[in-house]
Amino acid sequence: MNITAVPASDALATTTEALLAQLPAWFGIAEANAEYVNAARTLNGLVARVGDEPVGVLLHRRHFPEAAEIHLMAVGPDHHREGVGRALVNQLLTELRRDGCEVLQVKTLGPSHPDPGYAATRKFYRAMGFRPVEELQGLWGSNPCLLMVMTL
Repeated sequence: MNITAVPASDALATTTEALLAQLPAWFGIAEANAEYVNAARTLNGLVARVGDEPVGVLLHRRHFPEAAEIHLMAVGPDHHREGVGRALVNQLLTELRRDGCEVLQVKTLGPSHPDPGYAATRKFYRAMGFRPVEELQGLWGSNPCLLMVMTL
């Protein structure tokens, strides 16, 4: 597996769209998926590939010199539990630390929603070093949003 930095572009949007289509249990809201695909045209990303096949994508943004966010991470279902997500996050951490960033955040479906897939997502982010800060209501319609952060 290799990970490459990919600038915001139509190519990154195409990769993002293809991966989201493989993950309807996590990304099953058409309007939200369209927003993620459009975000890939304005946010930089990291793409994990096995051979020539994209198997994971991470879109990120810098809010301030000290603070960044993982906007989206998606790993193809055939590559779950193979270290793709960990490698994507670790690559981002390396880049952010080198650039003087101090805090990284991610938002995911909150624990008050019983979705088992997102319970695994939260467990993954905790294992990576993120800590829950607040579950927000109203940010994503009726879905609770959990804000998680890590210091770099």
